[in-house]
Amino acid sequence: MSNLEAIELGLRQALLKDGGRLLEGLLDSASLNIPDNTSGPGEKCHPHRALKVESIFGVLNLRRNYFYHEGARQGRAPLDQALGLVNGFSPALIRLAARAAAREGYEAASQDLLEIAGIAIDGRQIQRLANVAGPQIGRQLETGKGDDTAPVPILYVEVDGTGVPMVADELAGRKGKQPDGTAKTREAKLCATFTQTKCDEQGLPQRDYHSTTYVGGFESAEAFGLRVRREAQRRGAGRADKIVFLGDGAIWIWELQRVNFPEAIEILDLFHALEHVAGLCQGLFPSVTEAKEMATTWFEMLKNDEVAGVIAAARKRLLELGPLPAENTLETQIGYFERNQRRMLYKTYREAGLFYGSGVVEAGCKAVIGQRLKNSGMFWTESGATSVIHLRCALKGHRWNECWDRLNDSQRLKITPAA
Repeated sequence: MSNLEAIELGLRQALLKDGGRLLEGLLDSASLNIPDNTSGPGEKCHPHRALKVESIFGVLNLRRNYFYHEGARQGRAPLDQALGLVNGFSPALIRLAARAAAREGYEAASQDLLEIAGIAIDGRQIQRLANVAGPQIGRQLETGKGDDTAPVPILYVEVDGTGVPMVADELAGRKGKQPDGTAKTREAKLCATFTQTKCDEQGLPQRDYHSTTYVGGFESAEAFGLRVRREAQRRGAGRADKIVFLGDGAIWIWELQRVNFPEAIEILDLFHALEHVAGLCQGLFPSVTEAKEMATTWFEMLKNDEVAGVIAAARKRLLELGPLPAENTLETQIGYFERNQRRMLYKTYREAGLFYGSGVVEAGCKAVIGQRLKNSGMFWTESGATSVIHLRCALKGHRWNECWDRLNDSQRLKITPAA
């Protein structure tokens, strides 16, 4: 004997085969109580209709009653429905395939399932199952209940968007950032919701461990706002001492906040504000050195609740420059600060122990969406991308087991280890 691997792999294969035979026997039992397993009006029963079921134990050969209504041209197999089969696949296999699809590309998922679980299923079939599972998990993400008793000192809601490469049909007629005005991507919207209970010894806010959940999709800002609000309510917005809404300067984000979270503390992400300061200084001061020096000064003013002073100084400098070309954007850039002035009180936020950066949702755009949907050579349909986004939100938001267990009543027969 050289090592244990051959024995382990061989034993796993044998156990899976024996498990399949055992499951076939259980499901062939005449004593199974199957709802609606008799002919209805106008239906003809075809007994012992064969079905091959793909399961985590391999292929199961089942025989069950099949009822067909000639007039309605509609058939049904009560056992299939009772078992939760989808196109001949068992719910446990769909769950594993969907998880693998959520983590990586479909072909890589196929290879990993074979290596890790001994399950042979090709990438195209995994894609089909992910497209079936995605909408189901999306509904579970919305209908699940949070902890309705735990206190919620501070609830954060962060919203952002990121482009996802799409197939040509999904982009027809859409305006984009390409030189010819066309689009190569569509914006997927993402919301990250999390809680904060305390600050550290230096008074810096600490995000509660594993408290971040996600929802995402391609719908309009108005429709997405409803989804975000439902998630915030599920997370305890109704009993939160404070709700903090964080975002960048996108107009749709703050309209979403206005409609759905009018009482929230509004905070514009500090990093985006500083980026705009740097860009404004480059436009107002031709000298690179002077622009950098003024940007440093305005950075400090911005961090100390002196945004009004920054606006006044920028306005004064703009007048000094005199008439400018019509295409100049300096007026628009200053308007950014005027429009968001009440959201730029960073010293106040710091003293209150609040986060004032939207890094959580920006990281989520990369970890939830980018790492799976924006790899080289990937182009998506809206439905396919949405399915994967739902699966990723459940996986990265620590809600995977909750959603699947509720969907399939998975814990009903779970064996609890003895104490």
